[in-house]
Amino acid sequence: MAEFPAVAGGLAVAHFSEIGSTNAEALTRAASGAPEQWIVADRQISGRGRRGRQWISEPGNLYSTLLIYDPAAPAQSPQICFVAALALHDAICDCLPSLDAERLRLKWPNDLLLDGKKLAGILVEGSVVSGRQAVVVGMGTNCAHHPLDTPYPVTDFAAEGFSLTPPQLFSRLAERMMDRLAQWQRGRAFSETRNSWLVRAQDLGREIEVKLPERAIKGRFEEIDSEGALVLALPGGHRELIRAGDVFPAASR
Repeated sequence: MAEFPAVAGGLAVAHFSEIGSTNAEALTRAASGAPEQWIVADRQISGRGRRGRQWISEPGNLYSTLLIYDPAAPAQSPQICFVAALALHDAICDCLPSLDAERLRLKWPNDLLLDGKKLAGILVEGSVVSGRQAVVVGMGTNCAHHPLDTPYPVTDFAAEGFSLTPPQLFSRLAERMMDRLAQWQRGRAFSETRNSWLVRAQDLGREIEVKLPERAIKGRFEEIDSEGALVLALPGGHRELIRAGDVFPAASR
């Protein structure tokens, strides 16, 4: 069985057979002044997603987190979720050349879909440590398992007929993340990242529904703006910028 490397993408890799959360471990290490590194685990017992949602953490899936310092100015740092999504898309295509890349789409702001079904999620968190901005980028990918009782379709590689182990995927992901970070240039070249992301975007140009904490709003997914906000075209020629929310195809809700 393939094992996780000790170094990937030029950074040390800390591997755990079981952990509470790779993101939580990365934040703890940042608080103690640890250098930039990757945290990977075979199993999480308290993994989480956006808005505190639990993410299934059975052995066989990839649970990985990148700890990085001062990746960009604070205003641009959230864009790293687009960087990570592209890196994950790249890595999967590298590992599975028989998979049609058109089947893999990126859902705003931080999910990766296969044939419209969620395959991976990304969670970016951060803290300030000794004047430095510590950013952790968690990526959970369904290689062998996926949850069954979700309000949206979910899948995994095995269920779709593909064999891909967490170490195999991680090794490519670490390399591709460095490539996409270089493309982003600490936020100075987000236009390149933005364009690459839009080419792979799910439901671009289509009617979608965005669920916000206080309401739901429908419109056409026009683009993402120069900062990464979703641009929703509304009736009457109006446009609304969405900076946080859950996106669904309009017909599915």
